[in-house]
Amino acid sequence: MPDAALPIAGHRFLIVGGASLVGSATAGELLDHGAAEVVLFDNFSFGSEQAVAHLRDHPRLRLIRGDVMRLPDLLRAAEGCHGALLLAAYMTLSMDRDPWGGLDVNIRGVQNALEAARANRLRKVVFASSNAVYGYGPGVSGELVETTPFHSHGAPPAAILYGASKIIGEQLCRDYHRRHGLDYVVLRYSTVYGERQHYRAANALYIIETYDRIRRGERPQVFGDGSETKHFVYVGDLARANRMAFESAATDVAVNTSGPAPITTLELVKLVTELAGGGPEPEFVGNEPGKVRLTSGGAFRIAHEEAERVLGWKPLVDMREGLDRLIAWFNSNEGKRP
Repeated sequence: MPDAALPIAGHRFLIVGGASLVGSATAGELLDHGAAEVVLFDNFSFGSEQAVAHLRDHPRLRLIRGDVMRLPDLLRAAEGCHGALLLAAYMTLSMDRDPWGGLDVNIRGVQNALEAARANRLRKVVFASSNAVYGYGPGVSGELVETTPFHSHGAPPAAILYGASKIIGEQLCRDYHRRHGLDYVVLRYSTVYGERQHYRAANALYIIETYDRIRRGERPQVFGDGSETKHFVYVGDLARANRMAFESAATDVAVNTSGPAPITTLELVKLVTELAGGGPEPEFVGNEPGKVRLTSGGAFRIAHEEAERVLGWKPLVDMREGLDRLIAWFNSNEGKRP
């Protein structure tokens, strides 16, 4: 296998969907490691000015307003770049509201970004995929490894459309590698949380809703018996994974990037309550009509050992520390959430 390593120092990077939680954290990570320039490309339909406000005055950062559905925008943005991180996507809640737009962005948008990378002879692409490629519903349980198949039975349509769109994005990367020799690494993110938290991911939203209820003196809600498994990854760990994917000699691979350990919904609610300084006991509730819930068939773990073998990456921030940082950020940025 040829060496596909792309060092950060002295090179220019495009982050498509850069005005986001992961985009802003990764931009900071790349700049801290000596990137010559980081270009943030976003149409601000989901991203926010606040998410990148702390970087706006950095001399090696450039912000471009553009749309992944317009190939000429991406072709111009990628000029002179060496690597690209592809983040722009509709997530499950957005896919539920607008499946047509979601499929456009998550499939045609990825094709456009890959074409811009090919046309500008970029050396490497990192594609943000998701553990949604394993699906949801009764079939999901146990160890989820990179060869786990896609489960769709019994899951909400929006979740399956989102997961399927990520599978297609991964295969488009493979096809560009096969046809054009474009090096790439796919990272299958777990649910991301951390400072500058957004409101777009169903599981991350659960953290925010729980904290907000506690702050109002209301009982936090737990669906079912609280035993349902969730898997999160701290945004700083993910920014490091993105950097290491560029630096790695690996290409034509897909690996899980998950947090240190899964957590149940009841454990999560109790932890948020404790870190918030205490609050009322949780209320066990049933399903709300029209609310998208991401369910599984039992306890599961998203294995990240392959990422350590291939990239040298493993998560460092556990849920307690990550939530403590998130709550501290909430409290110091009241009214300024993205």
